[in-house]
Amino acid sequence: MIPYWEEELETLPRKKLEDLQADRLRNTIARAMQSEHYRKLYESKGISPDSIKSIEDIQKLPFTTKQDLRDNFPYGLLATPKKDCVRLHSSSGTTGTPTVIFHNQHDLDSWANLVARSLYSTGIRDTDVFQNMSGYGLFTGGLGFQYGIERLGALSIPAAAGNSIRQIKLMRDYGTTAAHAIPSYLGYLFEVFESEGLDPKKDTQLKHMIIGAEPHTDDTRKRIEELFGVKAFNSFGLSEMNGPGVAFECEHQTGLHVWEDAFVAEIVNPQTLEPVPDGEIGELVMTTLDRQSMPVIRYRTRDLTRFIPVKCPCGRTHRMIDRITGRSDDMFIIKGCNVFPMQIEGVLMKIPEVGNDYRITLETINKNDIISVEVEMKKGTFKGDLEELNKLARRITHDIRDEILVKPEVKLVENNSLPKSAGKAVRVFDNRIKS
Repeated sequence: MIPYWEEELETLPRKKLEDLQADRLRNTIARAMQSEHYRKLYESKGISPDSIKSIEDIQKLPFTTKQDLRDNFPYGLLATPKKDCVRLHSSSGTTGTPTVIFHNQHDLDSWANLVARSLYSTGIRDTDVFQNMSGYGLFTGGLGFQYGIERLGALSIPAAAGNSIRQIKLMRDYGTTAAHAIPSYLGYLFEVFESEGLDPKKDTQLKHMIIGAEPHTDDTRKRIEELFGVKAFNSFGLSEMNGPGVAFECEHQTGLHVWEDAFVAEIVNPQTLEPVPDGEIGELVMTTLDRQSMPVIRYRTRDLTRFIPVKCPCGRTHRMIDRITGRSDDMFIIKGCNVFPMQIEGVLMKIPEVGNDYRITLETINKNDIISVEVEMKKGTFKGDLEELNKLARRITHDIRDEILVKPEVKLVENNSLPKSAGKAVRVFDNRIKS
């Protein structure tokens, strides 16, 4: 079993790391061809492990999509006997056939190592008390972090999502020093601290916050750091690649290190599917290199990011990606302009008077498409001064229009008045009349 920190592996020279990837990719193809889906696909295209001479040859392989996973539900991509599998994780399936990933014991051990390695890279150690405020069950964030925390050796508090009063009590009773939660929940949690007359900077021992599971801007991260008095680290994962532990910021926060001994990351143009130059934003494509039960090869994540073409001061040689700027399928078109919700969040989080939540609604009124943005205010903002509130609404309208080139209708609402969810935040409601 690989320990969670192996300096030689994490600082391998690029040539050795790429040779390791090519060797593991050949093994992954051989294993994947034990599944019905990849066997039929690769045999039809004359692909075999010998097709890979170097890691660049991965571009010879066809892409895998979410629809492929759905079409082969439940066992069509399983590469080991079902009796060897010990766990599955699945999407909810509320909008159709769920996507499901199977793991054997090797896969779970490998995943735990990756998460432990990720946490270690942020400065978390076995002396920390780690509170996991993530949903357990089929959602990967709960158990993924849980096993990583235990592999690292830190004291774990499996708090799960929600029940904010209890979260605060756990933090204070046990001296929580590190925690994991989705960014949108942390804004709400801070408001609960305030309602209880508490300040997380003074009334807890928090030092590290791991945030992820939903795209967020750097301004959102900075706000979380200011509210909680912590250093907040961005994490990236997706269930098709295990879950958390795919890419993580280290203490230097110069980008998210992709653990390239376990994954191959590519960034392609979403339209042409050709590789884009380093530094250019495109769609992230991922391949597993150390999963046995259900390898997934060249998976189109729909997540948009870029490779960061600099070396990290930490000395790790694994490539870095930037924070996820959104998803190609999150984009909406309004009045001929392409808009990502993150653009609007980026504007809002720079404004001190704005609270921690917002909601975007798209509607058709008199045959015209309209975008409206409801924005929560911080408690006590202007104390009902209508003139100041109108001035702020005009400022927000102007700033959003400058960013997305469409004038929104901005409505300022009271603090904590928008619906909240313990899961990923739903930011966009498209109620337009479809032609």
